Amino acid sequence: MSAVHSDATRRVPALVSIHDVMPETRDAVQAMLDTLSLPAEQVILLVVPGRDWQRADLHWLQDLQRQGHPLAGHGWQHRCQPPATLYHRLHSRFLSRNVAEHLSFSAGGIARLIRDCHQWFVDQGLTPSALYVPPAWAMGAISKEALSGMPFRYFETLGGIYDAREDRFDALPLVGFEADTGWRALVLRLFNGWNLMRARRSGQPLRVGLHPHDFSLKLAGDILSLLAQVQPLSAGQQPVIAGNIVQSR
Repeated sequence: MSAVHSDATRRVPALVSIHDVMPETRDAVQAMLDTLSLPAEQVILLVVPGRDWQRADLHWLQDLQRQGHPLAGHGWQHRCQPPATLYHRLHSRFLSRNVAEHLSFSAGGIARLIRDCHQWFVDQGLTPSALYVPPAWAMGAISKEALSGMPFRYFETLGGIYDAREDRFDALPLVGFEADTGWRALVLRLFNGWNLMRARRSGQPLRVGLHPHDFSLKLAGDILSLLAQVQPLSAGQQPVIAGNIVQSR
């Protein structure tokens, strides 16, 4: 078998996550989990604490954790204040729309949000993983020094994952499918193809960032075909930092 053919058929290690887990998306998240049909420990759930969580919603989340799903922090409200800077306005227009809530806060506000996020899991009797993912992967104006004092260890952005304990950034390729317009579908399909190629060539884990309604959007047909080309990782497998991010600090 040629090297080119081997590279094209090799299953790529992958970190699979579902973003925006909240009461409003509960049915869609459960339907996605049922469709994916992956072992629980291979799908990280990114939870938004500051929504209207009712007892039944919390029981559902607790059951998902008992099944083996790692739970990661994902902002607080998943909504931002009206953009006050040119960067935030451009970010909202082209990337995040109205969800990049870190961009609304100073460093101190971001630090409080992250701490509150972690404490919410503890207060609900849940065990948060060591991973925190800001909404829209937008970390905002907080320094590495400040992140080193946070209760989470790993922080994921568009470019990769930062280990605040070791002060190390691992650039990891990323794919996503949240395309509700033709333009977004075109851009994301090109972006995904490029990043899948990067993962094949480098051997690095590919981050697969799913959103609850992706199976009803324009790239729905691409999701399962891409997952057929990857090998999702669980907590016991540790290329780079893949195993550590789903464990408690």
